[in-house]
Amino acid sequence: MPLALLALAVGAFGIGTTEFAMMGLLPDVAGDLRISIPAAGHLVSAYALGVVVGAPLLAAATARMPRRTVLIALMGLFVAGNALSALAPDENWLLAARFLSGLPHGAFFGVGAVVATGLVAPERKARSVSLMFLGLTVANIAGVPAATLVGQHLGWRATFLGVSAIGLAAIASLYLLIPRTPGHTPGGGLRGELAALRPLPVWLALGTTVAGFAALFSAYSYITPMLTDAAGFAEGSVTLLLALFGVGATAGNLLGGRLADHAMRRTLFGGLASLVAVLAAFPLLMRTEWSAALAVVLLGTAAFVTGSPLQLMVMEKAAAAPSLASSANQAAFNLANAGGAWIGGLALAAGFGVTAPATAGAGLAVLGIGVAGAAYAVDLRRAKRPAGPARVIATHVPDRQEALSR
Repeated sequence: MPLALLALAVGAFGIGTTEFAMMGLLPDVAGDLRISIPAAGHLVSAYALGVVVGAPLLAAATARMPRRTVLIALMGLFVAGNALSALAPDENWLLAARFLSGLPHGAFFGVGAVVATGLVAPERKARSVSLMFLGLTVANIAGVPAATLVGQHLGWRATFLGVSAIGLAAIASLYLLIPRTPGHTPGGGLRGELAALRPLPVWLALGTTVAGFAALFSAYSYITPMLTDAAGFAEGSVTLLLALFGVGATAGNLLGGRLADHAMRRTLFGGLASLVAVLAAFPLLMRTEWSAALAVVLLGTAAFVTGSPLQLMVMEKAAAAPSLASSANQAAFNLANAGGAWIGGLALAAGFGVTAPATAGAGLAVLGIGVAGAAYAVDLRRAKRPAGPARVIATHVPDRQEALSR
Protein backbone atom coordinates (compact mmCIF):
# COMPACT_ATOMS: atom_id res chain seq x y z
CA MET A 1 0.00 0.00 0.00
CA PRO A 2 1.32 3.51 -0.83
CA LEU A 3 2.89 5.54 1.95
CA ALA A 4 0.55 8.39 1.00
CA LEU A 5 -2.25 6.53 2.80
CA LEU A 6 -0.36 7.26 6.05
CA ALA A 7 -0.93 10.98 5.52
CA LEU A 8 -4.67 10.40 5.17
CA ALA A 9 -4.65 8.21 8.29
CA VAL A 10 -2.88 10.93 10.31
CA GLY A 11 -5.59 13.41 9.35
CA ALA A 12 -8.29 10.87 10.19
CA PHE A 13 -6.65 10.26 13.58
CA GLY A 14 -6.83 13.97 14.43
CA ILE A 15 -10.45 14.23 13.28
CA GLY A 16 -11.49 11.13 15.22
CA THR A 17 -9.77 12.43 18.34
CA THR A 18 -11.45 15.83 18.35
CA GLU A 19 -14.86 14.38 17.49
CA PHE A 20 -15.04 11.93 20.40
CA ALA A 21 -12.79 13.60 23.00
CA MET A 22 -15.39 16.27 23.78
CA MET A 23 -17.67 13.61 25.27
CA GLY A 24 -15.09 12.84 27.95
CA LEU A 25 -14.31 16.52 28.57
CA LEU A 26 -17.87 17.77 29.09
CA PRO A 27 -17.63 18.03 32.92
CA ASP A 28 -14.34 19.97 32.69
CA VAL A 29 -15.65 22.32 29.99
CA ALA A 30 -18.92 22.88 31.86
CA GLY A 31 -17.10 23.71 35.08
CA ASP A 32 -14.63 26.09 33.46
CA LEU A 33 -17.26 27.99 31.44
CA ARG A 34 -19.81 27.85 34.28
CA ILE A 35 -22.55 26.15 32.28
CA SER A 36 -24.58 23.01 32.90
CA ILE A 37 -23.52 19.65 31.50
CA PRO A 38 -26.64 19.47 29.28
CA ALA A 39 -25.69 22.88 27.89
CA ALA A 40 -22.14 21.63 27.32
CA GLY A 41 -23.65 18.69 25.43
CA HIS A 42 -24.68 21.15 22.73
CA LEU A 43 -20.98 21.34 21.85
CA VAL A 44 -21.17 17.75 20.61
CA SER A 45 -24.22 18.62 18.51
CA ALA A 46 -22.51 21.74 17.11
CA TYR A 47 -19.66 19.61 15.77
CA ALA A 48 -22.06 17.08 14.22
CA LEU A 49 -24.05 19.92 12.62
CA GLY A 50 -20.82 21.27 11.14
CA VAL A 51 -20.11 17.86 9.59
CA VAL A 52 -23.59 17.58 8.05
CA VAL A 53 -23.46 21.12 6.62
CA GLY A 54 -19.84 21.14 5.55
CA ALA A 55 -19.53 17.69 3.96
CA PRO A 56 -21.56 18.28 0.77
CA LEU A 57 -21.00 22.03 0.52
CA LEU A 58 -17.20 21.99 0.78
CA ALA A 59 -16.88 18.92 -1.45
CA ALA A 60 -18.98 20.58 -4.16
CA ALA A 61 -17.31 23.97 -3.80
CA THR A 62 -13.81 22.50 -4.21
CA ALA A 63 -14.69 20.05 -6.99
CA ARG A 64 -12.44 21.71 -9.59
CA MET A 65 -9.43 22.13 -7.28
CA PRO A 66 -6.49 19.69 -7.10
CA ARG A 67 -7.26 17.09 -4.47
CA ARG A 68 -4.02 17.56 -2.53
CA THR A 69 -4.73 21.28 -2.27
CA VAL A 70 -8.27 20.53 -1.07
CA LEU A 71 -7.07 18.11 1.61
CA ILE A 72 -4.46 20.56 2.92
CA ALA A 73 -7.00 23.41 2.97
CA LEU A 74 -9.54 21.27 4.82
CA MET A 75 -6.97 20.29 7.40
CA GLY A 76 -6.00 23.96 7.77
CA LEU A 77 -9.64 24.75 8.56
CA PHE A 78 -9.59 21.88 11.07
CA VAL A 79 -6.51 23.32 12.80
CA ALA A 80 -8.08 26.79 12.94
CA GLY A 81 -11.29 25.43 14.48
CA ASN A 82 -9.47 23.54 17.20
CA ALA A 83 -7.12 26.43 17.97
CA LEU A 84 -10.11 28.75 18.32
CA SER A 85 -11.73 26.16 20.60
CA ALA A 86 -8.69 26.31 22.88
CA LEU A 87 -8.96 30.11 23.04
CA ALA A 88 -12.73 30.25 23.60
CA PRO A 89 -13.65 32.75 26.35
CA ASP A 90 -17.28 31.66 26.61
CA GLU A 91 -19.87 29.10 25.53
CA ASN A 92 -20.98 30.90 22.35
CA TRP A 93 -17.40 31.23 21.08
CA LEU A 94 -16.81 27.53 21.74
CA LEU A 95 -20.05 26.54 19.99
CA ALA A 96 -18.97 28.47 16.89
CA ALA A 97 -15.47 27.01 17.03
CA ARG A 98 -16.80 23.46 17.33
CA PHE A 99 -19.10 24.04 14.37
CA LEU A 100 -16.08 25.32 12.39
CA SER A 101 -14.05 22.27 13.44
CA GLY A 102 -16.76 19.97 12.10
CA LEU A 103 -17.08 21.64 8.69
CA PRO A 104 -14.03 19.94 7.06
CA HIS A 105 -14.68 16.51 8.62
CA GLY A 106 -16.92 14.94 5.98
CA ALA A 107 -15.24 16.56 2.99
CA PHE A 108 -11.82 15.37 4.19
CA PHE A 109 -12.97 11.77 4.40
CA GLY A 110 -14.90 12.14 1.14
CA VAL A 111 -12.03 13.55 -0.92
CA GLY A 112 -9.57 11.35 0.96
CA ALA A 113 -11.48 8.21 -0.01
CA VAL A 114 -11.30 9.20 -3.68
CA VAL A 115 -7.56 9.89 -3.37
CA ALA A 116 -6.99 6.59 -1.55
CA THR A 117 -8.76 4.52 -4.20
CA GLY A 118 -6.84 6.33 -6.94
CA LEU A 119 -3.51 5.33 -5.43
CA VAL A 120 -4.04 1.57 -5.69
CA ALA A 121 -5.08 -1.11 -8.15
CA PRO A 122 -8.86 -1.65 -8.57
CA GLU A 123 -8.79 -4.89 -6.58
CA ARG A 124 -7.41 -3.04 -3.53
CA LYS A 125 -9.79 -0.08 -3.39
CA ALA A 126 -11.70 -1.19 -0.30
CA ARG A 127 -8.49 -1.92 1.59
CA SER A 128 -7.14 1.53 0.75
CA VAL A 129 -10.28 3.15 2.19
CA SER A 130 -10.06 0.97 5.30
CA LEU A 131 -6.45 2.07 5.86
CA MET A 132 -7.51 5.71 5.75
CA PHE A 133 -10.32 4.96 8.23
CA LEU A 134 -7.73 3.19 10.38
CA GLY A 135 -6.78 6.61 11.77
CA LEU A 136 -10.38 7.11 12.91
CA THR A 137 -10.66 3.76 14.67
CA VAL A 138 -7.20 3.98 16.27
CA ALA A 139 -8.24 7.37 17.64
CA ASN A 140 -10.77 5.52 19.78
CA ILE A 141 -8.01 3.28 21.16
CA ALA A 142 -5.28 5.84 21.82
CA GLY A 143 -6.26 9.37 20.78
CA VAL A 144 -9.46 9.81 22.78
CA PRO A 145 -8.16 8.30 26.07
CA ALA A 146 -4.96 10.37 25.76
CA ALA A 147 -6.94 13.53 24.99
CA THR A 148 -9.20 12.91 27.97
CA LEU A 149 -6.19 12.34 30.22
CA VAL A 150 -4.51 15.53 29.02
CA GLY A 151 -7.73 17.48 29.55
CA GLN A 152 -8.14 16.19 33.10
CA HIS A 153 -4.57 17.05 34.12
CA LEU A 154 -3.63 20.08 32.00
CA GLY A 155 -7.07 21.49 31.24
CA TRP A 156 -9.43 20.96 28.31
CA ARG A 157 -7.83 23.80 26.36
CA ALA A 158 -4.57 21.84 26.22
CA THR A 159 -6.44 18.99 24.55
CA PHE A 160 -7.55 21.19 21.66
CA LEU A 161 -4.07 22.66 21.29
CA GLY A 162 -2.74 19.10 21.08
CA VAL A 163 -5.29 18.21 18.42
CA SER A 164 -4.23 21.32 16.47
CA ALA A 165 -0.66 20.01 16.57
CA ILE A 166 -1.85 16.70 15.13
CA GLY A 167 -3.56 18.68 12.36
CA LEU A 168 -0.30 20.49 11.55
CA ALA A 169 1.49 17.14 11.36
CA ALA A 170 -1.22 15.93 8.98
CA ILE A 171 -0.74 19.01 6.77
CA ALA A 172 2.99 18.31 6.53
CA SER A 173 2.31 14.65 5.71
CA LEU A 174 -0.24 15.55 3.04
CA TYR A 175 2.13 18.03 1.42
CA LEU A 176 5.02 15.56 1.33
CA LEU A 177 3.24 12.31 0.49
CA ILE A 178 0.09 13.02 -1.55
CA PRO A 179 0.87 13.30 -5.28
CA ARG A 180 -0.23 16.36 -7.22
CA THR A 181 -3.37 15.75 -9.24
CA PRO A 182 -5.55 18.06 -11.33
CA GLY A 183 -9.10 19.00 -10.46
CA HIS A 184 -11.44 16.06 -10.64
CA THR A 185 -14.67 17.39 -12.14
CA PRO A 186 -14.83 17.14 -15.94
CA GLY A 187 -17.54 19.78 -16.19
CA GLY A 188 -20.94 20.89 -15.04
CA GLY A 189 -19.78 22.74 -11.93
CA LEU A 190 -21.90 22.63 -8.81
CA ARG A 191 -25.06 21.78 -10.76
CA GLY A 192 -23.35 18.79 -12.36
CA GLU A 193 -22.03 17.58 -9.01
CA LEU A 194 -25.48 17.77 -7.42
CA ALA A 195 -27.08 16.07 -10.42
CA ALA A 196 -24.89 13.03 -9.79
CA LEU A 197 -26.67 12.54 -6.45
CA ARG A 198 -30.17 12.33 -7.96
CA PRO A 199 -30.37 8.62 -8.96
CA LEU A 200 -32.29 6.33 -6.61
CA PRO A 201 -29.35 3.90 -6.05
CA VAL A 202 -27.31 6.75 -4.54
CA TRP A 203 -30.03 7.55 -2.02
CA LEU A 204 -30.54 3.88 -1.19
CA ALA A 205 -26.81 3.56 -0.48
CA LEU A 206 -26.93 6.65 1.76
CA GLY A 207 -30.05 5.28 3.45
CA THR A 208 -28.21 2.05 4.22
CA THR A 209 -25.48 4.09 5.93
CA VAL A 210 -28.02 6.00 8.01
CA ALA A 211 -29.92 2.87 9.12
CA GLY A 212 -26.84 0.71 9.68
CA PHE A 213 -24.87 3.19 11.73
CA ALA A 214 -27.96 4.46 13.57
CA ALA A 215 -28.13 0.87 14.85
CA LEU A 216 -24.61 1.24 16.22
CA PHE A 217 -25.18 4.61 17.87
CA SER A 218 -28.52 3.60 19.34
CA ALA A 219 -26.58 1.20 21.56
CA TYR A 220 -23.17 2.89 21.80
CA SER A 221 -24.61 6.22 22.99
CA TYR A 222 -25.86 4.43 26.13
CA ILE A 223 -23.08 1.88 26.53
CA THR A 224 -21.91 3.36 29.85
CA PRO A 225 -25.16 2.74 31.79
CA MET A 226 -25.34 -0.73 30.25
CA LEU A 227 -21.85 -1.56 31.48
CA THR A 228 -22.34 -0.09 34.96
CA ASP A 229 -26.00 -0.85 35.73
CA ALA A 230 -26.45 -4.15 33.87
CA ALA A 231 -22.97 -5.71 33.79
CA GLY A 232 -21.81 -4.31 37.14
CA PHE A 233 -18.59 -2.57 36.07
CA ALA A 234 -17.22 0.30 38.13
CA GLU A 235 -17.37 3.69 36.41
CA GLY A 236 -13.57 3.85 36.37
CA SER A 237 -13.45 0.80 34.09
CA VAL A 238 -15.56 2.32 31.35
CA THR A 239 -12.66 4.15 29.66
CA LEU A 240 -10.76 0.89 29.20
CA LEU A 241 -13.87 -0.84 27.90
CA LEU A 242 -14.43 1.92 25.35
CA ALA A 243 -10.85 1.36 24.19
CA LEU A 244 -11.88 -2.27 23.61
CA PHE A 245 -14.61 -0.94 21.34
CA GLY A 246 -11.87 0.83 19.39
CA VAL A 247 -9.96 -2.45 19.12
CA GLY A 248 -13.05 -4.16 17.72
CA ALA A 249 -13.73 -1.27 15.34
CA THR A 250 -10.15 -1.40 14.06
CA ALA A 251 -10.34 -5.14 13.47
CA GLY A 252 -13.72 -4.81 11.75
CA ASN A 253 -12.51 -1.96 9.58
CA LEU A 254 -9.49 -3.90 8.33
CA LEU A 255 -11.51 -7.10 7.87
CA GLY A 256 -14.25 -5.27 5.98
CA GLY A 257 -11.73 -3.65 3.65
CA ARG A 258 -10.13 -6.98 2.78
CA LEU A 259 -13.43 -8.83 2.30
CA ALA A 260 -15.07 -6.04 0.30
CA ASP A 261 -12.33 -6.19 -2.31
CA HIS A 262 -13.50 -9.73 -3.06
CA ALA A 263 -17.27 -9.40 -2.55
CA MET A 264 -18.51 -5.94 -1.62
CA ARG A 265 -22.23 -6.71 -1.52
CA ARG A 266 -21.86 -9.91 0.50
CA THR A 267 -19.54 -8.14 2.95
CA LEU A 268 -22.17 -5.44 3.48
CA PHE A 269 -25.00 -7.91 4.07
CA GLY A 270 -22.80 -10.06 6.31
CA GLY A 271 -21.76 -7.07 8.41
CA LEU A 272 -25.34 -5.88 8.88
CA ALA A 273 -26.53 -9.39 9.76
CA SER A 274 -23.70 -9.69 12.32
CA LEU A 275 -24.73 -6.34 13.79
CA VAL A 276 -28.32 -7.58 14.19
CA ALA A 277 -27.08 -10.70 15.99
CA VAL A 278 -24.73 -8.82 18.33
CA LEU A 279 -27.29 -6.16 19.29
CA ALA A 280 -30.06 -8.71 19.78
CA ALA A 281 -27.76 -10.65 22.13
CA PHE A 282 -26.89 -7.57 24.23
CA PRO A 283 -29.50 -8.23 26.98
CA LEU A 284 -27.96 -11.67 27.49
CA LEU A 285 -24.32 -10.59 27.11
CA MET A 286 -24.67 -7.74 29.62
CA ARG A 287 -25.38 -10.15 32.49
CA THR A 288 -21.72 -10.82 33.32
CA GLU A 289 -18.57 -8.71 33.12
CA TRP A 290 -16.61 -10.97 30.76
CA SER A 291 -19.47 -11.35 28.28
CA ALA A 292 -20.19 -7.60 28.44
CA ALA A 293 -16.55 -6.85 27.53
CA LEU A 294 -16.86 -9.32 24.65
CA ALA A 295 -20.07 -7.59 23.53
CA VAL A 296 -18.28 -4.23 23.32
CA VAL A 297 -15.56 -5.70 21.09
CA LEU A 298 -18.08 -7.50 18.88
CA LEU A 299 -20.17 -4.34 18.52
CA GLY A 300 -17.21 -2.40 17.15
CA THR A 301 -16.21 -5.25 14.84
CA ALA A 302 -19.66 -5.88 13.37
CA ALA A 303 -20.43 -2.19 12.83
CA PHE A 304 -17.18 -1.21 11.14
CA VAL A 305 -17.06 -4.20 8.80
CA THR A 306 -19.64 -2.25 6.80
CA GLY A 307 -17.64 1.02 6.68
CA SER A 308 -15.51 0.44 3.57
CA PRO A 309 -18.18 -1.30 1.44
CA LEU A 310 -20.70 1.47 2.18
CA GLN A 311 -18.19 4.16 1.25
CA LEU A 312 -17.30 2.42 -2.02
CA MET A 313 -20.92 1.70 -2.87
CA VAL A 314 -21.90 5.37 -2.59
CA MET A 315 -18.88 6.38 -4.69
CA GLU A 316 -19.76 3.85 -7.40
CA LYS A 317 -23.41 4.86 -7.57
CA ALA A 318 -22.42 8.52 -8.07
CA ALA A 319 -19.38 7.93 -10.27
CA ALA A 320 -19.69 11.39 -11.87
CA ALA A 321 -19.13 13.09 -8.49
CA PRO A 322 -17.35 10.58 -6.21
CA SER A 323 -15.94 13.19 -3.84
CA LEU A 324 -19.33 14.79 -3.24
CA ALA A 325 -21.02 11.40 -2.84
CA SER A 326 -18.33 10.16 -0.49
CA SER A 327 -18.63 13.36 1.57
CA ALA A 328 -22.42 13.00 1.63
CA ASN A 329 -21.90 9.53 3.08
CA GLN A 330 -20.01 11.10 5.99
CA ALA A 331 -22.92 13.47 6.52
CA ALA A 332 -25.20 10.41 6.55
CA PHE A 333 -22.93 8.84 9.16
CA ASN A 334 -23.38 11.84 11.46
CA LEU A 335 -27.13 11.90 10.88
CA ALA A 336 -27.04 8.27 11.99
CA ASN A 337 -25.14 9.35 15.10
CA ALA A 338 -27.81 11.86 16.08
CA GLY A 339 -30.80 9.76 15.00
CA GLY A 340 -29.54 6.57 16.60
CA ALA A 341 -28.92 8.30 19.92
CA TRP A 342 -32.42 9.80 19.80
CA ILE A 343 -34.11 6.44 19.07
CA GLY A 344 -32.06 4.68 21.73
CA GLY A 345 -33.05 7.38 24.21
CA LEU A 346 -36.73 6.87 23.40
CA ALA A 347 -36.37 3.13 24.06
CA LEU A 348 -34.63 3.84 27.37
CA ALA A 349 -37.19 6.45 28.44
CA ALA A 350 -40.04 4.06 27.65
CA GLY A 351 -38.96 1.90 30.57
CA PHE A 352 -37.99 -1.22 28.65
CA GLY A 353 -34.75 -1.63 30.59
CA VAL A 354 -31.19 -0.38 30.39
CA THR A 355 -30.37 -2.62 27.41
CA ALA A 356 -33.43 -1.44 25.42
CA PRO A 357 -31.31 0.87 23.19
CA ALA A 358 -29.44 -2.19 21.92
CA THR A 359 -32.71 -3.95 21.07
CA ALA A 360 -33.85 -0.83 19.23
CA GLY A 361 -30.50 -0.87 17.43
CA ALA A 362 -31.11 -4.43 16.29
CA GLY A 363 -34.35 -3.25 14.71
CA LEU A 364 -32.51 -0.42 12.93
CA ALA A 365 -29.94 -2.90 11.62
CA VAL A 366 -32.78 -5.02 10.21
CA LEU A 367 -34.04 -1.85 8.52
CA GLY A 368 -30.55 -1.37 7.10
CA ILE A 369 -30.66 -4.87 5.60
CA GLY A 370 -34.03 -4.01 4.07
CA VAL A 371 -32.70 -0.81 2.48
CA ALA A 372 -29.59 -2.63 1.23
CA GLY A 373 -31.87 -5.34 -0.20
CA ALA A 374 -33.93 -2.72 -2.00
CA ALA A 375 -30.73 -1.25 -3.47
CA TYR A 376 -29.72 -4.72 -4.66
CA ALA A 377 -33.13 -5.27 -6.25
CA VAL A 378 -32.89 -1.95 -8.10
CA ASP A 379 -29.44 -2.88 -9.40
CA LEU A 380 -30.72 -6.26 -10.62
CA ARG A 381 -33.69 -4.67 -12.36
CA ARG A 382 -31.47 -2.13 -14.09
CA ALA A 383 -29.01 -4.83 -15.12
CA LYS A 384 -31.81 -6.88 -16.74
CA ARG A 385 -33.30 -3.89 -18.54
CA PRO A 386 -32.86 -4.45 -22.29
CA ALA A 387 -30.68 -2.01 -24.10
CA GLY A 388 -32.40 0.31 -26.53
CA PRO A 389 -32.05 -0.24 -30.27
CA ALA A 390 -28.86 1.02 -31.76
CA ARG A 391 -29.25 4.23 -33.64
CA VAL A 392 -27.78 4.33 -37.14
CA ILE A 393 -26.94 7.81 -38.28
CA ALA A 394 -26.65 8.19 -42.04
CA THR A 395 -23.89 10.42 -43.17
CA HIS A 396 -23.26 11.82 -46.62
CA VAL A 397 -19.91 10.80 -48.00
CA PRO A 398 -18.90 13.05 -50.87
CA ASP A 399 -17.78 11.35 -54.05
CA ARG A 400 -14.48 12.13 -55.71
CA GLN A 401 -15.93 14.67 -58.11
CA GLU A 402 -17.69 16.57 -55.29
CA ALA A 403 -14.56 16.51 -53.15
CA LEU A 404 -12.50 17.92 -56.00
CA SER A 405 -15.03 20.67 -56.60
CA ARG A 406 -14.51 21.84 -53.01
